[in-house]
Amino acid sequence: MKLAVIRETKPFERRVALTPEVCKQLIQLGFECHLEQDAGKTSFFDDTAYAAVGVTIQNDKSTLLAAADVVLKVNPLTTEEIIDMKKGAVAISFMYAATNPTMLEAAAKQGISAFSVDAIPRISRAQKMDALSSQANLAGYKSVIIGAYHLGKIFPLLMTAAGTIKPAKVVIMGAGVAGLQAIATAKRLGAVVEVSDIRPETKEQVESLGGKFIEVKGDESIKIEGGYVKGVSEEFLKRQQEVISKHICEADLVITTALIPGKKAPMLIPEEVVKNMKFGSVIVDMAVEQGGNCACSEFAKIVEKHGVTIVGEANIPSMLPLNASELYAKNIATFLIHLATKDGFKWEMEEEITKGSLIVHEGNIVKP
Repeated sequence: MKLAVIRETKPFERRVALTPEVCKQLIQLGFECHLEQDAGKTSFFDDTAYAAVGVTIQNDKSTLLAAADVVLKVNPLTTEEIIDMKKGAVAISFMYAATNPTMLEAAAKQGISAFSVDAIPRISRAQKMDALSSQANLAGYKSVIIGAYHLGKIFPLLMTAAGTIKPAKVVIMGAGVAGLQAIATAKRLGAVVEVSDIRPETKEQVESLGGKFIEVKGDESIKIEGGYVKGVSEEFLKRQQEVISKHICEADLVITTALIPGKKAPMLIPEEVVKNMKFGSVIVDMAVEQGGNCACSEFAKIVEKHGVTIVGEANIPSMLPLNASELYAKNIATFLIHLATKDGFKWEMEEEITKGSLIVHEGNIVKP
């Protein structure tokens, strides 16, 4: 089968779907790898590195797509890219199908199949394919570094001849993959870390990393599926805000990570809370691409409101493009090898990973 990796066109995107190392492994398994010219350049992988392992470099995107059996990408394919694909071909990328109906319709009309890596079930045998986790892990690390850069003080306790500097206080909202990595990073830098999460079972993980868990009593409105929060009531969010606002107002840095798949990010920090925060404190809103957890955050902007710096960086994993591409490439290659051999796809329609991640099958929309 011919695999095609095309250049990402989404703003703020610097990742690439396959690295030279992973291409080499796939070629050894009998796949053909084709790459659009300079597709890996922004991830610090140049064309010569790909060519050295047997990848064919092409400069015409339409020709590349028309010949491909499988198109591999980080972001959802555009309608124009889908139109160039041949009938019966397969696309694999983050699809975010619940919020991307135009792409689904285009894929169905073109008669292709599409697998979405963000829909891979969170089961133990799919861990090596879990691109959401691999990217969130890096984003959690980077969010602390971003916060430290914008904060006008150091993280650790420092005792000097001129006096003692108190450690910075960091509040992290959400103890998922990103949140847990943020806890570990902030602790390594010497901060005092407090953490809030609506799932009480995360308390042990938080404390094992040295964080202090802020407890908010849950209710029946919280819906958890496959490790993800799928829904929560406005009443609970209001109660959570009341409990946590005191901790936020005493913090030097607040990092928010709360996302609900297919929905707008929950509002955790209203403007009234921002007004009461310490002058010079910082908020890093990791959910800004889905509407944001803070009322004052703005997409792809760093703003100052009420004396607080609010960072709304777009696509944080892409700020570490080399590592993010390395991990994503391994995720997507493991996924591909599970789904197919060099000769074609297995189409095991009742197998859990296939069933969970298949969005369009031979022109028929099967999800959502």
